[in-house]
Amino acid sequence: MDEEYDVIVLGTGLTECILSGIMSVNGKKVLHMDRNPYYGGESSSITPLEELYKRFQLLEGPPESMGRGRDWNVDLIPKFLMANGQLVKMLLYTEVTRYLDFKVVEGSFVYKGGKIYKVPSTETEALASNLMGMFEKRRFRKFLVFVANFDENDPKTFEGVDPQTTSMRDVYRKFDLGQDVIDFTGHALALYRTDDYLDQPCLETINRIKLYSESLARYGKSPYLYPLYGLGELPQGFARLSAIYGGTYMLNKPVDDIIMENGKVVGVKSEGEVARCKQLICDPSYIPDRVRKAGQVIRIICILSHPIKSTNDANSCQIIIPQNQVNRKSDIYVCMISYAHNVAAQGKYIAIASTTVETAEPEKEVEPALELLEPIDQKVPCLTHLDPWGSGCIQVFCSCSYDATTHFETTCNDIKDIYKRMAGSAFDFENMKRKQNDVFGEADQ
Repeated sequence: MDEEYDVIVLGTGLTECILSGIMSVNGKKVLHMDRNPYYGGESSSITPLEELYKRFQLLEGPPESMGRGRDWNVDLIPKFLMANGQLVKMLLYTEVTRYLDFKVVEGSFVYKGGKIYKVPSTETEALASNLMGMFEKRRFRKFLVFVANFDENDPKTFEGVDPQTTSMRDVYRKFDLGQDVIDFTGHALALYRTDDYLDQPCLETINRIKLYSESLARYGKSPYLYPLYGLGELPQGFARLSAIYGGTYMLNKPVDDIIMENGKVVGVKSEGEVARCKQLICDPSYIPDRVRKAGQVIRIICILSHPIKSTNDANSCQIIIPQNQVNRKSDIYVCMISYAHNVAAQGKYIAIASTTVETAEPEKEVEPALELLEPIDQKVPCLTHLDPWGSGCIQVFCSCSYDATTHFETTCNDIKDIYKRMAGSAFDFENMKRKQNDVFGEADQ
């Protein structure tokens, strides 16, 4: 403790662990502390199952039918990785992939009129889909071909669309797409949570649909990946990277105070000792008096003994309920994984329904999702606050809470933003590459 560090990191959530890894690879001296005895903070995977029951005050404990407690790893924040997305790129560049095994998620589904349908994202699937009528399919196919060929650096591919000024609403109008198709394109392919994007320039949406299609093209079943043994493996992988480059880790370490001088952070006090630093990264729980609450996310963890109906008995899937379908402002999501991912006992499934809270009765808001999951063996509701940055402190960099989306793209944007503010230069994936002569010679193996 009694030393000077370039960066001190508080909390071992995914955002903090990735930044700690990057800083260490870039030659910074890093001290990483967490008040909890386990990795992952808010984004950890809880094991054994008894621990989950204890955490949410379910006093009776898990019944015999749940199998062995240690066969369970239950994510508190349900998310998948886009196969061609930024987090996979970070894993590949840092070679953290060598510590993890992934499985492709078996399907992505969208809710329409009380039923769920497979999300069509290729021309062939679009033509076979029950989501659209005959003529709608042709128009949607034309739209997909336009998106696939679109290149922002080649005006010949624009077809009269200006990527910087034409709104997405106008692009849909150009291809004469109906409301249902707009719903699943915006929410299940471009993965927007609300409809605000419709009146913004179309470039971002086109790029999001391309990301979905390219991710899907990598593995075929869906664009999503999920790590065996749960998402808690991700922060641990990046923590290992930091340690290889000389980062110091302390779990179960209380943080008594963040020490400031003239509004600038100079160190962290723990158990009577002070570690000094030039910069500090933390999650919102370490500076509760310096962040503002901005909304909540409701997540309901559901344990099932069966796959979800109408998903072809998939062992894992995502279901998106677009807000228009259930008269809401934001979408409802379901992430489902199972024993096939070493996160549940044999024959058991974990489905987590989540959404951004809009009313005074959060649990009622996810009912359309829960109806799709019946019968449910056990429900565990969990309400978290979204705490965006509100600190006026110099050289303190606070991460955002994890939002209701079912993928890590927004988390990666937060990482890139914090990196840019800390380093004073734009985030570059090249900076994440391991050096050839890294400390323990891992690069040579």
